[in-house]
Amino acid sequence: MRNRSIQTQTGSVFIAVFFLLTMTVALNAAVRPPGERPNLIVIMVDDMGYAGVSCFGNPYFKTPEIDRLAKEGLKLTDFHSSGTVCSPTRAGLLTGRYQQRAGIEAVIHPVSDHPEHRKGLRQIENTFAESLKQAGYRTGLIGKWHQGYPQNAAEFHPDKHGFDTFIGYHSGNIDFISHVGDHVKHDWWHGRKETREEGYSTHLINEYALQFIKENQDQPFCLYLAHEAIHNPVQVPGDPVRRSEAEGWKRWKPANEAERIEKYRGMTLPVDEGVGQIRDFLVKSGLDQNTFVLFFSDNGPSRDFPSGDPKWRGGKGSVYEGGHRVPAIAWWPGKIKAGTVSDVPAISIDVMPTLLGIAKVKAPEDRPLDGVDLAPVLFEQESLPERTLFWASLANSGNRSEAMRQGPWKLVVLHPRAKPGTFENETVELYRLDQDPGEQNNLIKQEPQQAAEMLKQLKDWYRDTQSTATPQPGGWLSKTD
Repeated sequence: MRNRSIQTQTGSVFIAVFFLLTMTVALNAAVRPPGERPNLIVIMVDDMGYAGVSCFGNPYFKTPEIDRLAKEGLKLTDFHSSGTVCSPTRAGLLTGRYQQRAGIEAVIHPVSDHPEHRKGLRQIENTFAESLKQAGYRTGLIGKWHQGYPQNAAEFHPDKHGFDTFIGYHSGNIDFISHVGDHVKHDWWHGRKETREEGYSTHLINEYALQFIKENQDQPFCLYLAHEAIHNPVQVPGDPVRRSEAEGWKRWKPANEAERIEKYRGMTLPVDEGVGQIRDFLVKSGLDQNTFVLFFSDNGPSRDFPSGDPKWRGGKGSVYEGGHRVPAIAWWPGKIKAGTVSDVPAISIDVMPTLLGIAKVKAPEDRPLDGVDLAPVLFEQESLPERTLFWASLANSGNRSEAMRQGPWKLVVLHPRAKPGTFENETVELYRLDQDPGEQNNLIKQEPQQAAEMLKQLKDWYRDTQSTATPQPGGWLSKTD
């Protein structure tokens, strides 16, 4: 009886051990099948124009780490933000659709009685973070959100849109030292917990981005790293507080152009260092062979710094090329050919379908994507079928402007002195970018038929986005909710 009992116990232990080993193998396989489920990192900088980094022509200083990313990867020289200011571009990036469909056409304004203040990303929208999370990815947002103030609606919080981890701020910008937002309230959070901690915001964003990667290196992850720099307030490490809850915002004014350039350099290089820290860890840990990194800006240059390229007309808020043509770099050793350059037109709403394509995750069917998968451009050095790209900008003042790109043709529509929020006083301009990249020679009189056809397409596109646009509270033309 004793021998039989021992045999039974031994058999039970063997079965238990076998079961645990089997489960361990199964769990490991579920975490990361060999050669599949690559990591995804999207790095977005703020208000950096086309020549903001030296590999895209910055004449003032070098950005060695970002340059190295370009040298080891692919430069996209005809890449565009889908918006000309912060919030719209971010809504388009997150959803893979023109942001007009989400009802976010303008900056989500910090002033409580502004027509655009109470808007935000509604829960009905699908984000790349949600799709990837459902497929088993760990998802993180470190840095700037600017998709609605959660105190206005709970659904505006990042954790309602697929992000497992959120460390950063809700508003359009914060003081780099005090972390007081443009709504003049402290705005630094770990998830839903307001957190007061010391540190220059770019350094904190770098630190927590690297921490997220390290903590999730043994499973597939997607990191959306949304830098504050080089957006105002203008502050470099060691500068004083410029915005406080008690005294509001004291704007910085340069003593001379040399000081302006030094501040520009001092705000850019911490971003460059952070890119280098991430790259170094990926390489040393061996994650580089299984990690896709995309770096770009949310719109063209603000007036604070000369980060734009003079060959492109306009800057932040403009639908001319300088307002939305931005630096972009794709990096994935072994997958993206080092030192390559592509002039294939691409736009930030292409990011979501590209991420889902890399991860082999099916796109949501209820809200068809406007962007396309850039895989042929990134991995095969091929082109894409010709397509039309659109922009529609709504300024803080309520002034509108639109544009569209079709082959070499660029149509620009302005509405000078129009009633806020309206499309009154329409003026139309037409350019050939292949002959006139600076958009200086208006061909409207020489090519009226071309302009008329494109104008109709532009209006049809806008009408289509509005036909099923997600309802939003407020707005320039709204009398009530």
